[in-house]
Amino acid sequence: MTQTAPSTAGSPSLVSRRLEVLRPGPWHRRLTAIVGVGAFFDLYEVFLGGVLAAALAEPWHLSQTQKSWIIAAGFLGMFVGANVMSLLADRFGRRRMFLVNLGMYSAFSLLCAAAPDVNWLIAARFLAGLGLGAELVLVDTYLSELLPTAVRGRYIAWAYTVGFLGVPLAALLGARLVAEHEIAGVSGWRWLLVAGAFGAFCIQWMRRALPESPRWLEARGRSAEAEAVVVRIETLNEPGTAGARQVPAPRKAEADTDTDTEAQSQSQSQSQSQTRTEAVPTVRVPLRRMFQPPYRRRTVMWWIFQVLQTVGYYGFGSLAPVVLAAKGHSTTASLGYAALSFCGYPLGSALSIPLIERFERRTLIIVAALGQAFFGLLFGFADAAWLIVGSGFLLTVCSNVFSNAFHVYQAEIFPTNLRSSALGIAYSLSRLVSVILPFIALSVLDDLGAAAVFTGSAALMVLLCLNVGLLGPKTKGLALDSI
Repeated sequence: MTQTAPSTAGSPSLVSRRLEVLRPGPWHRRLTAIVGVGAFFDLYEVFLGGVLAAALAEPWHLSQTQKSWIIAAGFLGMFVGANVMSLLADRFGRRRMFLVNLGMYSAFSLLCAAAPDVNWLIAARFLAGLGLGAELVLVDTYLSELLPTAVRGRYIAWAYTVGFLGVPLAALLGARLVAEHEIAGVSGWRWLLVAGAFGAFCIQWMRRALPESPRWLEARGRSAEAEAVVVRIETLNEPGTAGARQVPAPRKAEADTDTDTEAQSQSQSQSQSQTRTEAVPTVRVPLRRMFQPPYRRRTVMWWIFQVLQTVGYYGFGSLAPVVLAAKGHSTTASLGYAALSFCGYPLGSALSIPLIERFERRTLIIVAALGQAFFGLLFGFADAAWLIVGSGFLLTVCSNVFSNAFHVYQAEIFPTNLRSSALGIAYSLSRLVSVILPFIALSVLDDLGAAAVFTGSAALMVLLCLNVGLLGPKTKGLALDSI
């Protein structure tokens, strides 16, 4: 039986409208910071694979296949976790799965640190990946459901700016700790994993104070709880104003170009009935709704996008230390060059903040993707240290303008009852490609060199631009329930 929540019809509920009219304040900033620091550990773990593969290659006498598995194992766990955890987040709530995610990661990261051999490390990285599989999906879902339209893009970009500080930190710590070999009798690379586990545990403790998403509660038919959460948010954000701010009547946006006649008439009927009484939230929307108008076109576009973006985005971050080592640089030098290049991740994320509300999301995605393709080619052909670092830095700057734009965009194009599931299933495809990518890329690297790896990556990013430009809807400046 197909059920449609009010938020899918383009007529925002009273809870949604009350969240929209809230003036951005200290509560929104604290929320963004806590969620963003959690993203730090997801990104730290993602880019740690390349650091570990480079650091352990010599002492553990790793084969090319073993190095590939050290990188791929975490992504394989994330593929499974993204499918399972994101579905559970739509069923059991965003907040609960936030706590489960980081708890699992913290425990299994310690297991990684205790690894006596490569097989143990690969298995433990898979288990740690299970915990982090839906972390970034939940970041996008949760923040988009709680932030007002006026600052939605900018604040999500701030959350990722905090998160992406983990990328250069992983490389810088890796270069330093690998060079030290042992600290307090424990191998330096093991401290990298202990640091990630301890930090994730601290952030999990901080996240206990986060409220459940009122939009999710309402979509599950728990209207009284949703109302209580909104009142609490209003009180914390602007003491003395809870329930007092005037809420405007719902405004209906233009119909999506893929919406059929039946869906449009249903939307108009529900919009008219909204003027008489508040719509009763429904409890469940089946996954097949993703393949019905107006979401079918968006689903196809986003699945193609997630397959293609992985090669251009995660391909560089996870493989850069290994590519540099293949060019003849020492392990310490490779990690040092990678760390300097990775400084572009937080800077690119910060650069996206003033851009993300000024330009249409899909336009920003396309321009940044073309920048990735160009600077990736430069990096692939570069031999001089200054050109390696310079092109790598500019590539990562473009990468995070691209990343923040698409994280905001993906959370806007699906309704509340489907948001986490739709994003998680699509996102899992990127993790599946990330599992396969090291084996293909390292094989091409051995046979044809770094230039061939990044030439292929550039070609796929051009295809990505065509996909988004032709199939992607416009979202900038529209209320979440109206897109």
